[in-house]
Amino acid sequence: GKPMNIALIIAGGKGQRMQQEIPKQFLNVNDKPVMIYTLEAFQSHPDIDRIGVVCVDGWHDILRAYARQYKIDKLEWVVSGGENGQASIRNGVFHAEQLYGDQDILLVHDAIRPMVSHEIISDCIVQCKKHGSAVSIVPCNTVVLRRTREQTSSEVVPRERLALTQTPQAFPIKKLADAHRKALEAGILNSIASCTLMVELGESVHFSIGAETNIKLTTPDDLKIFKALLALRE
Repeated sequence: GKPMNIALIIAGGKGQRMQQEIPKQFLNVNDKPVMIYTLEAFQSHPDIDRIGVVCVDGWHDILRAYARQYKIDKLEWVVSGGENGQASIRNGVFHAEQLYGDQDILLVHDAIRPMVSHEIISDCIVQCKKHGSAVSIVPCNTVVLRRTREQTSSEVVPRERLALTQTPQAFPIKKLADAHRKALEAGILNSIASCTLMVELGESVHFSIGAETNIKLTTPDDLKIFKALLALRE
């Protein structure tokens, strides 16, 4: 049959910057865990066939209970996170490689980007099928200064040459699994994202569309913005 599209949701982090006991992907916003908003976006997308989650230890059963409650029936498996982002993604990628075909597409997405739209997911799939990779990006509309020292700068980075990355980031499963194996061999152990891993291995990556609203919930301020965006959605 035709290649499948599998969402790999990364929820392996403990969320230190949110100043909360609960990992931020499980914080409730309007009585729903952040992570469920994220899962619902992929659940409701017609081209997503399966969902796998990399989940922080101790929360697997809670995640499965929420998934049942909110009818996330595309959720097929949950594996544990690793010591950092790269290790967490690797755990998910290697697990996916055992279950699916080499040409099936893996869309790696942060659990704490709950506002991802169908349009972003669709374009990610289309560009990956066409080009063999897809990284959601937005243009950089901000003046960027390079830190010359801690508190000073004397250099402007030309922003038209910059792209701000988001997730999802999509690759054929085997290509991503091979990249993770190569990285281990090369001693690359703390690459922050799938796109940085590819670039550090000398691969180029292709862009797909992102959105300013596809925010990552890192700080308490981000939660306020998320709540405001949700209110607009209603």
